[in-house]
Amino acid sequence: MPDSQPPLAPPRKLRLSVGAAVVLGLVVLSAAVGLGIMRGQAAPTETVPLTESTATATGELYVHILGAVHAPGLYVLELDARLVDAVAAAGGTTDDADLTGVNLARTLTDGEQIIVPTSGAGQAGAPVESPGDTRIDLNTADQTALETLPRIGPALAERIIAWRDENGRFASVDDLLAVPGIGEKLLEGIRDGVRV
Repeated sequence: MPDSQPPLAPPRKLRLSVGAAVVLGLVVLSAAVGLGIMRGQAAPTETVPLTESTATATGELYVHILGAVHAPGLYVLELDARLVDAVAAAGGTTDDADLTGVNLARTLTDGEQIIVPTSGAGQAGAPVESPGDTRIDLNTADQTALETLPRIGPALAERIIAWRDENGRFASVDDLLAVPGIGEKLLEGIRDGVRV
C-alpha cells in the first residue's frame, strides 16, 4: 500500500547577505551598549536644602561680656541665646548697671562683645570709641540717630532697627544691604557716616 503522506521537504537554510549581517550586528551591539549605559547610570539622588533652622538647630556660640556684670568674661552659650542669657551667665548685673539702653531680648551672634554700661556710660554693646568719631554705630543707634543719615527716613530707620533685632548685630557696614530698601547706591551715600 502506497504511503499517503507526501515526502518531507529538506529543511531550508537561512542565508543572510553580508549587508544584512552587518546591520543585524550593529543593532545587537547598540542594544548591548544602551543596556550597559542604563545599568551604569547612578540612581538619582535627592538633595535637601539646608534651611537656617536646620543649620543652626544645634551648636554653641562664644560671647565676651564686660562692664557692669558680676563676672565679666568669655561665655559659651546656645545658638539661640539672647542678651539676657549672657547677662545671667556673667552673674547678673551690678548695682550701678544702666539697663535703659539694653535690649535684653535680642538674639546674640557668635564672637560678639557686649558691654553692659554703668549709669551714664552709654548703651550696651557699644565698642570703645575713639575721640572725635562722630559716625553712627549701627548696632546701638536709635531711630532718631539713624534718621540723621542722608536719605534715611523714619521707615528705613525702623527697618534697620527691625533687622538688627531679628538678626543680631551688624558685623559690617555692608550688612545694611540685607535691610529691605537699602541698595548699593544708598549704602555708598551713608557708608562714611556709619560704623559697627
